[in-house]
Amino acid sequence: MPTLSQDQSRPSENEPHRARQMAESFGVDAERYDRARPRYPDSLVERIVDASPGPDVLDVGCGTGIEARQFQAAGCTVLGVDPDARMAEFARRSGVEVEVATFEAWDPAGRTFDAVIAGQAWHWVDPVAGAAKAAQTLRPGGRLALFAHVFDAPPAVMAAFATAYQRVVPDSPFKGQQPGQARSIYEAMATRFADGIREASGFGEPERWQFDWEQSYTREEWLDLLPTTGGLTRLPADKLAEVLEGVGTAIDAIGGGFTMPYTTLAVVAARTSAG
Repeated sequence: MPTLSQDQSRPSENEPHRARQMAESFGVDAERYDRARPRYPDSLVERIVDASPGPDVLDVGCGTGIEARQFQAAGCTVLGVDPDARMAEFARRSGVEVEVATFEAWDPAGRTFDAVIAGQAWHWVDPVAGAAKAAQTLRPGGRLALFAHVFDAPPAVMAAFATAYQRVVPDSPFKGQQPGQARSIYEAMATRFADGIREASGFGEPERWQFDWEQSYTREEWLDLLPTTGGLTRLPADKLAEVLEGVGTAIDAIGGGFTMPYTTLAVVAARTSAG
């Protein structure tokens, strides 16, 4: 299930960045989030680093520092910005410098960077104001790189999740996700990101990059990840347990685990001038 599912986007229609309670709910269990969330392909990190004019990176919505640490390992100096103090504190303990703010309100204080990145987070940022802020903070030739994972669990696991979720949250407009729907959701998001970059100006034409890979999950690993997704971060413990029980039973029925095909989509644009 995508991090941004249908029920999360409805309160603000096509403006999920206005859903601040959801956007800032992921720090409820920062340790689990960092442990369970998938990393990003090394090939993505390497391509962004190679395309950027230098090693200074600003990570927007850095969370617990997952992608920040990957860029550090690639030789970059990374500053994170995140609105959730709980996530920021975890990231600091892992060696990432973080300032607590929404990106739109964050003060760069004259600092500039060679790349502005956002992993699984730009949908919580105003797409035009965010791109304009990125343009202000990027050096000429710097890259704005916005990326997210697309993935569909096996149909039986998705169906079990939808059934259990509707049972414990009957008033939710979320009706479950059909196989293949994640791609269309994230393609639409990528289009909004690119449109925001164009409207903000200061960038060349946005490019789309794609990276395909796989990750295997045991029952325990998938049930560890699920509570970090947007539809579940605010569920009471008893209702969360009921959802996880239903999903766990479905995973048991298909052999106790599965291999997930992932696609990481990126929208990347170059800063055209000091502007």
